Amino acid sequence: MSKALTDVLREWMPHQRWFGGKGREWADVSEDGFFLSRSEPVLSVHRVRVTYADGAGETYLVPLSWRAHPDEELSAAFVGAVPAKGADGEDRENYCYDAMRDRDATPPWLVHLVAASTVGPMHFHPAGVATIPEGVPGDIVSTEQSNTSLVYGQDAIFKLFRRLEPGLNPDVEIGEALRRTENPHIAPLLGHIEIDDPDGAEPATAAMLQTFVRGASDGWRLATASVRDLYAEGDLHADEVGGDFAADSERLGAATASVHADLARVLDTEPADREWFAATARAMTDRLEAALAVVPQLEEHLTGLRAVYARVADNAEEVVRQRVHGDFHLGQVLRTATGWVVLDFEGEPARPLAERRQLDSPLRDVAGMLRSFDYAARHMLVEQPDDPQRAYRAQEWAVRNRGAFCAGYSASSGIDPCGDSPLLRAFEADKAVYECVYEARNRPNWLMIPLQSLSRLAAGGG
Repeated sequence: MSKALTDVLREWMPHQRWFGGKGREWADVSEDGFFLSRSEPVLSVHRVRVTYADGAGETYLVPLSWRAHPDEELSAAFVGAVPAKGADGEDRENYCYDAMRDRDATPPWLVHLVAASTVGPMHFHPAGVATIPEGVPGDIVSTEQSNTSLVYGQDAIFKLFRRLEPGLNPDVEIGEALRRTENPHIAPLLGHIEIDDPDGAEPATAAMLQTFVRGASDGWRLATASVRDLYAEGDLHADEVGGDFAADSERLGAATASVHADLARVLDTEPADREWFAATARAMTDRLEAALAVVPQLEEHLTGLRAVYARVADNAEEVVRQRVHGDFHLGQVLRTATGWVVLDFEGEPARPLAERRQLDSPLRDVAGMLRSFDYAARHMLVEQPDDPQRAYRAQEWAVRNRGAFCAGYSASSGIDPCGDSPLLRAFEADKAVYECVYEARNRPNWLMIPLQSLSRLAAGGG
């Protein structure tokens, strides 16, 4: 069946949101799989290794559910039909579906987690701190991209890591460390799953289960709703509008500082030395040079940005490196009735796992959130880029909420993260350069947002 299945997967995978090799030419594909459940429907799990024409390769985790006959209700999850021999020796077809979209195929994940099973190369590790909702089907979260998540009832959320890399995923590593601190700003880890590496490297993290945050509101949606309220009021300032977000921003700053403090308490830290500052500046400069090929408009900011990065190389700040979130923005936080909860500590999924586990400055997370406030404020300017009144109000909202976030962080930690820090400015600029490349490739009409920010950052503005 393997050749028939790899042909089906070669056709299906490039159309999935979680597949990272879109547009790349495939040279080869292979898979190995095992059965996680033989009940109806049968559930198999496959490691699919894709080799590209340039010699690079990636391994993806693909769970499949199998049925003897097509199921019209699962048409959106259909992967393909694979020839098979029936018990009577007759030729027939088995129909395979994306098991994460087949509710009947979702209970075995938690059954095995409760039992701390080992099934083939897969090992299930419950955290042993809370009840796992065994026997409940999972509903897919439609907004997932690089991973796939299922919500089990109102109690747990299961995240399948689609791209496999040897080593413990930071989301699990940090989740386990913070669970021990009982930090109120995280969703406690309930367990995780590992899968052995066929070449003898460290096991890869296949999935994790954590407490589902009930009744929560997404930070990005709340922030952008506040911006819309401000735009709708022609003669009111940001602090006068009913949907003012500054108090939430201040509490988010305090929550961020709390998480950073606990990370520093339970995981490794070390002082940043001149070598780290120099390497950080070089990496930022290299990313800028590479971005120029994609975004020629960066040329006018080149001199200023190089100067921003050069100041990092000569930095005399006292910086303690520690574990950080690594991909921090308003879409990674939820507001509940009792405060903010921070999610997704895996870092930027496109970066190698080893890089995501390295110690860094907490200012990288601060810069990410400051960039997110800018995006929330200015995303509606895309519709009316030449409206000076909207531009003024966007700037007013961004400044107010950036300041509130920094004030909350400072009040909680005793550290002002948004002072005149060359490192913070460089992190912001580096993030905006990354945004320019992303927007040029995916949403060209949004490119104005990071470019406008770079005008300020490269010129030395706040």
